[in-house]
Amino acid sequence: MDLNKYQTLVFDCDGVVLDSNKVKTQAFYQAALPYGEAAAQALVDYHVSHGGISRYKKFAIFLEKIVPQYAPETEGPNLEKLLENYANYVKEGLLNCEVAEGLEELRKHTKGTKWLIVSGGDQKELREVFAKRGLDKLFNGGIFGSPDTKGEILAREIANDNIQAPAFFLGDSVYDHQAATAQNIDFLFLHSWTEVNDWEQFIEKNNIKSLDKIKSLLD
Repeated sequence: MDLNKYQTLVFDCDGVVLDSNKVKTQAFYQAALPYGEAAAQALVDYHVSHGGISRYKKFAIFLEKIVPQYAPETEGPNLEKLLENYANYVKEGLLNCEVAEGLEELRKHTKGTKWLIVSGGDQKELREVFAKRGLDKLFNGGIFGSPDTKGEILAREIANDNIQAPAFFLGDSVYDHQAATAQNIDFLFLHSWTEVNDWEQFIEKNNIKSLDKIKSLLD
């Protein structure tokens, strides 16, 4: 696959650049546990089936719809506290999880290409983690995340001429594909770390190109 024909490469973070999907899944469970195991597991199920959506929306849905169903009499943390607890669980995991093999080498092979992170993760948290891990220098187009959605970020950065066509999005979720195609950005599904249970059927049904991980782009 010749990536040098693209002006811009857009990377999701969790499950693409970092092996952090399981870190965040467990953090959702732990943060929601004061409402009971059933409610916490229901949040996890919602999170996994809505990969790429921000934590802000997921915890709002949790309080509005899941808690009344699974723990209506339970008094637990409010939205602000849930987000704070979640962030505390996540941060250590992001600082220690595996980085995609071949990332630095791929950067060398695409020297003239602008790289961006567009993630459902918290933007401030992402920028801190990437700086501490020495990864921020790879993404000369910027590191972007929630509370803005991926769709909002892509549209804004295209309008700002920060994402220039042709562009290419590397993701691992259904939402990644939806956000990319809505902006006419070519898409590659990376499945090695994905949490999409039926990803094989998903890519076949939608005729999506797929590889296992970033390193495979170098082959």
